[in-house]
Amino acid sequence: MSTPINAHSEMAFFSLLVRAGSLSAAARELNVTTAGVSKRLSQMEARLGARLLHRTTRRIGLTAEGEIYLSNARRILADIEDMEQMITSAGSAPKGLLRVNATLGFGRSHVAPLISAFHKRYPDVDIQLQVTVNPPSVIEDACDVWIRFGEPPDTRVIARRLASNRRLICAAPSYLERHGTPRVPNDLAQHSCIGIRQGEEGYGIWHLSQGQRTETVKVRGALSTNDGEIAVNWALEGNGIIMRAEWNIAKYLESGRLRQVLANWDTPPADIYAVYPYQLQTAARVRTFVDFVAEAFASATPLGQ
Repeated sequence: MSTPINAHSEMAFFSLLVRAGSLSAAARELNVTTAGVSKRLSQMEARLGARLLHRTTRRIGLTAEGEIYLSNARRILADIEDMEQMITSAGSAPKGLLRVNATLGFGRSHVAPLISAFHKRYPDVDIQLQVTVNPPSVIEDACDVWIRFGEPPDTRVIARRLASNRRLICAAPSYLERHGTPRVPNDLAQHSCIGIRQGEEGYGIWHLSQGQRTETVKVRGALSTNDGEIAVNWALEGNGIIMRAEWNIAKYLESGRLRQVLANWDTPPADIYAVYPYQLQTAARVRTFVDFVAEAFASATPLGQ
């Protein structure tokens, strides 16, 4: 008689392995040897008759079959966890691990303080905050909730709008005094514009609109970066014109260290969203956190909370 397979244990193991990113990292979390992790994975693949991961000495990657297995495993594990919590602790405070992702500057200035306040209210939730230039892919199982600018195109997630957020074009007064102030969008082509290489947005292409009229300008400049906070600091030092989300620069506009230009032109919105997978929508820790963040942003302004 064959030994019955513990499907829950296998799904949990595979989910942890993908999240860890390598066999050795998973072994450390499980407190076993790397060889033990490799053997267990091989046994899973042999039983399923499919290769789940591409693996090298340093990292792993999902195969097509692995993506299918992981997606369904995460959903089933979340359903089991939610069902058990509803039965055993209905009405109690949320608990468990919550992984949150946010962009670098915005994560430090706005999300981190909210997480501190949330932890004080719900101490049984363990929270990991990851700040990155670009959000990780949904399929990577890297986090539970993303706080990001702009509604994601991925249909496999829920996107809840938290706050409106305009992109503004601005520069330091010292720069404008030396080089003049743009009066129409095409003037930007004659200025030094600080480039930010982030996400999938077209680099160096700025779109502006005024009613039914739309202008697309190819901007250029000597400085560019993939870190928005660095770009803002360069603008503060008078190095050029920048387009940046209002929540990231409001305090500098308020103090006068940056001055908005082309204020009568609109730029693409960068509204703030909480994004999470459909399979986590009933998870108490996710639902409670997103509600908490939404309430905080509803009463906040770009200048602070």
